Amino acid sequence: MFSQDDDGQLGLVLTVVFGLVALVIALLMAVVIGLRIGPRGVGASSPSVISVAMAVPAAAPPNVGSSAPAEISRSAAQAAADAASVKVEYGVVKFYFASGKADLAAGAGEAMSDLVKAAKSGRKLVVAGFHDATGDAVKNAGLARQRALAVRDALKAAGVAEQQIELKKPEQMTGSGSDADARRVEISVQ
Repeated sequence: MFSQDDDGQLGLVLTVVFGLVALVIALLMAVVIGLRIGPRGVGASSPSVISVAMAVPAAAPPNVGSSAPAEISRSAAQAAADAASVKVEYGVVKFYFASGKADLAAGAGEAMSDLVKAAKSGRKLVVAGFHDATGDAVKNAGLARQRALAVRDALKAAGVAEQQIELKKPEQMTGSGSDADARRVEISVQ
């Protein structure tokens, strides 16, 4: 009933469709990152949201009947969720960390500029670390402490006196948040 030409055309059509989907996803990511940085640009003094840009690998043409596009989108989503980032929400600076790491995201210094000003005016900064429930709880608590200390050290390097910084004991997140959301350190002004 069907000829081999139909199979070849179907493969070509699927390749073009998957290529267009990959292009649309890459463009959407670029727009979202552009909106998060805002019109002031990367060098702005008090950004509302700063995120680490993720490189999107070029997708190879998929094989007909392959689940490669689904695997690529799952791994891209996992990499995005596992990337270090910084967000400022309602005056609280939230540092998100990659799984198993205590490295601050690019742009962390810029996000802390208002906190440094507040501390220099006499206000106390409260640094609270959180961790997810996956894996060994003792190791997670230790890693959450390392992350909080990394944030504290960055504050000190920015000129905040140690007596202006209060470290809280790391907490395990429970409830409906994702593991990536739980791997964070928050700084609030008291």
